[in-house]
Amino acid sequence: MKINHLCYLLLLLALVGSLQFPHPLWMWLLSVNLLTFLVYGADKLAACKGWQRVPEITLLLFGVVGGWIGGMLAQQLFRHKTQKQPFVTRFIFSVVLNLLAILAAGYWFYGRMVV
Repeated sequence: MKINHLCYLLLLLALVGSLQFPHPLWMWLLSVNLLTFLVYGADKLAACKGWQRVPEITLLLFGVVGGWIGGMLAQQLFRHKTQKQPFVTRFIFSVVLNLLAILAAGYWFYGRMVV
């Protein structure tokens, strides 16, 4: 199994698992951030050992779906992907994209109730 497929499988399991809790959104955010942190750590280890790496698009997707806090912490703790400027720019874009999605969802679900 490719490492990329494993990452997406773990993401799917986190989604299914978070739906089993009374507060699925909070559980999703906790699990996706923890998973993102672990995937960044695994990618740093793979980079040091010369193993198969996690594609950058997968790392960025984890940020888009809510794992950007775990990604930021892992970048600083592991000193991983902090010097590669194209990745840093794309990572910031993924954070902004996630925040815009949260704001749009908040407006869609809660802002329309008030009007």
